[in-house]
Amino acid sequence: MVGLGGEMEITRRCANHHPSVWGDHFLAYANLSGANEWEEKEHEDQKGGVRKMLVMAPSKSLQKLELINTIQLLGVAYHFEHEIEELLSCFYTCYDDWIGEFGESDLHVVALSFRLLRQQGYYVSSDAFGKFINEQGSYKEELARDVQGLLSLYEAAQFRVHDEEILDEAINFTTTHLKLILPNLSDPLATQVSNALKFPINNIIVRVGTRKYISFYKEDESHSEMLLNFAKLDFNILQRLHKKELCDITRWWKESEIAQALPFARDRVVELYFWSLGVYFVPQYSVARKILTKVLCFCSIMDDTYDTYGTLDELTLLTTAIERWDIDASEQLPPYMKLSYRALLQVYNETERELENLGNKTFRVKYSINEMKKLLKAYFQEAKWYHAKDVPTMEQYIKNGIPSSTYLLLATTSWLGMGDAATKDAFDWISNEPTILVASCIIARLLNDLVTHEIEVERGDVASGIECYMNEHGATTEEAYMEIRKIIEINWKDLNRGCLKPTTVPRVLLMPVLNLTRVAEFFYKDEDAYTFSKNNLKDVISMVLIDPIEA
Repeated sequence: MVGLGGEMEITRRCANHHPSVWGDHFLAYANLSGANEWEEKEHEDQKGGVRKMLVMAPSKSLQKLELINTIQLLGVAYHFEHEIEELLSCFYTCYDDWIGEFGESDLHVVALSFRLLRQQGYYVSSDAFGKFINEQGSYKEELARDVQGLLSLYEAAQFRVHDEEILDEAINFTTTHLKLILPNLSDPLATQVSNALKFPINNIIVRVGTRKYISFYKEDESHSEMLLNFAKLDFNILQRLHKKELCDITRWWKESEIAQALPFARDRVVELYFWSLGVYFVPQYSVARKILTKVLCFCSIMDDTYDTYGTLDELTLLTTAIERWDIDASEQLPPYMKLSYRALLQVYNETERELENLGNKTFRVKYSINEMKKLLKAYFQEAKWYHAKDVPTMEQYIKNGIPSSTYLLLATTSWLGMGDAATKDAFDWISNEPTILVASCIIARLLNDLVTHEIEVERGDVASGIECYMNEHGATTEEAYMEIRKIIEINWKDLNRGCLKPTTVPRVLLMPVLNLTRVAEFFYKDEDAYTFSKNNLKDVISMVLIDPIEA
């Protein structure tokens, strides 16, 4: 089609994404103050009181384990990491003796002990659940009446690794019976079971889980008033910090004018900050969250550029320019690409300066840049498949899907602001795509495919994992969905195994990899909540980032 000026007009695809649902909302928090003097004193006093509770609870007791569990679920365990590690280390050394004390009616104790230790990185044997199995090799039917035991076993089984059939069976047994019991339960237990079936502890964004659990705990008649008040105060103090960070990020985004200049791209800066918050929420990672959010913004822009808006010729130029990583390379690009390319390089330059000021090693930035290059090569491969109308094999799709999931880049970038633990050796390790990271990438890639498949087929997008599987195996859509879910399950086992000690790098560095996977589970549970954030995600973000908990 020829335009008025005689130049060829380009027909571009556009996904018609809805505008930001937040507007300037978070700019209103520019002058928000942190905790006042009274709150700080109250917070310190209550923290001391909770620490005392933790130390004073009888050693090697169910009471001690349940207190650790409650502290973790209330989102305040980061204040007591040393104490919790020490206590669980003691349970680990005497695990067999401890478990041996309990019989067939103590499913809750055995499952809770197992989960807390696996969660902490200790490998303990799942043989402990053998006492709950009947002669036919199934879980004993009388366990179906023990709701607390079922729920604890269900949560424990989410931490399974390969060759743990006893836990595979536990998932089926507990899921079936919890669903059957659910209509007969009353609140708050009914809501707790319902939420767990959708988002087990190992699959939920920590901050979302915390906000919901505070509500459950308040309804528990045996709750500790001091612990509840401490959790509420801590949540609200952190929320104010997060509001302030999001205000700064929103201002940066608006001043960049990227959203106005690139109307085809999703305007989701708040949702991307929320993504970063899912990776780490504690105060010490404030700078890390801002860096990760800014890089996420460019992942999203580039995704929309390669996926729908850019022509193959333009994308070839952009991929070459990214490989050069030089401001002069932008001269070859069309104006809209020139803007995003220069803004991307600027963000990395600013990140380097920020890390220099913090005394961190700026060498880290090049690892993130290398992953960004890898990501855009993967996006370019998808674009080539689309334009050639090629449907790759499942193996080709997964191989490319590992970088195109964005998680190689995001995991590496999440370490930039993480302090001394992120050494050069650690960055060398993660740049070699270890199993735990590959598993996270595959899970994220395929979870996205499960919820976007139908829309992308309608839109005529590049083939997803669903189509690749159907095409290669002559399978139905339902068969492909089942197979994709199996692949996700296998990779969760790899991920769980990778979090167990001994680990090649400190576990503090593995937590962002695990938490990124939890974010993907959350965002892609029933729909693409990132793209369609005006639906359910808006309310969740309000709950975590806007509405304080009433005292």
